[in-house]
Amino acid sequence: MIQNLPSRSLREDEVWAVFASFGRKHRVAAIHPTRAAAEADRAWRDSQVQAYTGFLRSLEQPVPVYSVTTVRRAELPKGWAPLPALGFLRGKMA
Repeated sequence: MIQNLPSRSLREDEVWAVFASFGRKHRVAAIHPTRAAAEADRAWRDSQVQAYTGFLRSLEQPVPVYSVTTVRRAELPKGWAPLPALGFLRGKMA
């Protein structure tokens, strides 16, 4: 389950991650060395999605929900790449 965690020191193999969620589907959208950077990225992604909310509803597209939590580097999929804020418009959530 994805949840927002209070600030704490990270283990050496952990990073702060911004997760994009569509219902039961979750994907790491971006990783950051600090929680502040991850929160700023999440806020920016939320603002980008807000700008397109009406458009998404007209297409009956689900609106992504972004959250911040920690993730171990080993848990990142091989070949992982950052997800563009509006990448879901081009089918990049798969």
